[in-house]
Amino acid sequence: MQTDIIVITALDMELDAKKLPAGVGIYFSGIGKINAAITTMRAIEQSKPKLIINFGTAGAVHPGTTGLLGIRRVVQRDIMAEPLSPRGRVPFCSRPHEYFSKTGEFSCGSGDSFVTSHDPWLEQQEIAVVDMELFAIAAVAHECKIDWVSYKFVTDHANESSGQDWTNKVNNGELQFLEQLKTII
Repeated sequence: MQTDIIVITALDMELDAKKLPAGVGIYFSGIGKINAAITTMRAIEQSKPKLIINFGTAGAVHPGTTGLLGIRRVVQRDIMAEPLSPRGRVPFCSRPHEYFSKTGEFSCGSGDSFVTSHDPWLEQQEIAVVDMELFAIAAVAHECKIDWVSYKFVTDHANESSGQDWTNKVNNGELQFLEQLKTII
């Protein structure tokens, strides 16, 4: 089904599809960058959107970061191929090592691990939150020349209690995201 706007989120427990406005498609990717890339490619093929909206949960790097955040920039936090290239960059790859949305003000670091401890590199890169899907979604959108925006709801603070905090707050950002979505469509 063709639709101009699609939402990609990892899990149905983060966002109830029945609450989306009419005409907005939704795809659940599952967790991780590979799942997100495959789902984004399929979503583009099926829906032919003009805009991809990513919504999901995230861990905050700084204790004072809370709520629903608009993401402007995303990088990979888990590609470590030194000395061939600096952390966050795939060696011998001509594609960008970071992607930018036209909206938002925060930076996100995507990786295929759940962050449960302090990582100085995240602070050096001015990363506000960490997730497990956005970089892949943004990379596919960029490759297909489709605009993307992302909103992350902070469920935890990337520390030893992150797993339990995430479990307790996984769907707490839904209402804030749905309000934000009204301003987009």
